[in-house]
Amino acid sequence: MVIRAGIVGGAGYTAGELIRILIHHPKVKIDFIYSTSNAGNPVSKIHQDLLGETDLRFTDQIDSAVDVLFLCLGHGNSKIFLGENSFSPATKIIDLSNDFRLVKDGFFKGRTFVYGLPELNSIDIKSSKNIANPGCFATAIQLALLPLANAGLICDDVHVNAVTGATGAGNSLSPTTHFTWRDNNFSSYKVFTHQHLDEIGQSLTQLQVSMSHELFFIPNRGNFSRGIFASTYTKFDGSLEEAKRYYREFYKNSAFTIVSDEEIHLKQVVNTNKCLLHIKVFKGKILITSAIDNLLKGASGQAVQNMNLIFGLDEKTGLQLKANYF
Repeated sequence: MVIRAGIVGGAGYTAGELIRILIHHPKVKIDFIYSTSNAGNPVSKIHQDLLGETDLRFTDQIDSAVDVLFLCLGHGNSKIFLGENSFSPATKIIDLSNDFRLVKDGFFKGRTFVYGLPELNSIDIKSSKNIANPGCFATAIQLALLPLANAGLICDDVHVNAVTGATGAGNSLSPTTHFTWRDNNFSSYKVFTHQHLDEIGQSLTQLQVSMSHELFFIPNRGNFSRGIFASTYTKFDGSLEEAKRYYREFYKNSAFTIVSDEEIHLKQVVNTNKCLLHIKVFKGKILITSAIDNLLKGASGQAVQNMNLIFGLDEKTGLQLKANYF
């Protein structure tokens, strides 16, 4: 079986990582990489790390009969693109924007999108034709909280402080992405109002229906390129041993989510599709630290993981990536 893949929005960071994974995926052939602004240019002209890895070129033409279509477009643009272009009913669509992540937004032009967090929805993903890939912050925070929700143990407000690398803002320049602003700097943004809160709440209430407590989230910009490190805490009346048992049981069949006995750091996950978790219990509180690569487990790696599940492959296929530890 060879899976014919198309990529739309091919010039951004997430598309670059997706191309890097798929050109080495043993079951995938990239059919086209769509970018109207770069049509005709070698992919390696934009994604310079792929020089010598591929001779693919960007195109402004699409093949409506590909097996899987990845949408790497800005938020709001996936609906526009699908509204203007038609694909075979057999084509699987994996959208990396936030256009279809909420249940209320999950039906579009006869297609129903399943929320693509494998640790939560693997059964539905395997039988789905359309996936709404989770947000990067949402992935790190949900994986920190799902075992508690599953046990019905979110019994108070949840507090999250998380920092993301510069690639989380995309590759378009803005006042807060210029090197001179970002270097040796640290700042918060969208405090308590970040767009990923809705999808996090949706997943938590999927497991703990009665959960009505607030999630207070402070997102931060770090002065590094990639990765997310999140610290999440809430009330907890159990012991550390009980907490670890909940987490290890919940993730016992998860290919990429690992509970560590040692404290974790970003260099363990950057360039991988892993999420590492570490747990502490202190004075009636549980603290869960989680770390992911925002471009991989938080975007393109998770998209490929979802593709693997849809096509009946081992979900690790093409994702055996080593962290950039040194």
